[in-house]
This record gives sequence, C-alpha cells and structure tokens, in this order.
Amino acid sequence: MTEIRKRLNFRGRVQGVGFRYKAKYLAKSLGLTGWVRNEYDGTVTLEIQGRPKLVDKMLHGLNHDSFIEIDWIDGKDLPVDEKERSFQVRM
Repeated sequence: MTEIRKRLNFRGRVQGVGFRYKAKYLAKSLGLTGWVRNEYDGTVTLEIQGRPKLVDKMLHGLNHDSFIEIDWIDGKDLPVDEKERSFQVRM
C-alpha cells in the first residue's frame, strides 16, 4: 500500500503535556516513522510517514488525550523519505 508523509504544526495546549512522548508511543505502536519537536513559539511540529489509515489513527489518538488540547493544525504533504526507518523525539 502507498505511504504518505505529512508535516503538521499543532497549536493549543501541546507543550508540557506529554505530546511528544504520546506521539512517539503512537507512532511506534502503529509502525509509523518520522519525528516530533517543540517549537519556540509554543507549537509542536510533527513529520509523520506511513499508510494513510495509520496516520489518521495516530492523529485521532493525539486528539483524544485528556491532557493535550489541540486548537489548530496546519499541515502540508511532503515526499516520502524512503530511507527513514524510525520515529524520533527531537529537542
């Protein structure tokens, strides 16, 4: 099945609430690759790659957490990185 890659920027209560580690847990459990990092403006950037249905499942999981409160998501599609094999939390 075809994979996709997206870069998403999350706004809301997304820093200091375990967002990056929840993203890592979900990505690894779903077999997705990419990375996540906090930005200086209080947002979180996520690049995620995998099958579309699994990417949607991850986003659903992030949006249904009692501590995370996503107000807005900006996103764009990116070319798939064929060499990427894991998911990382970036500092």
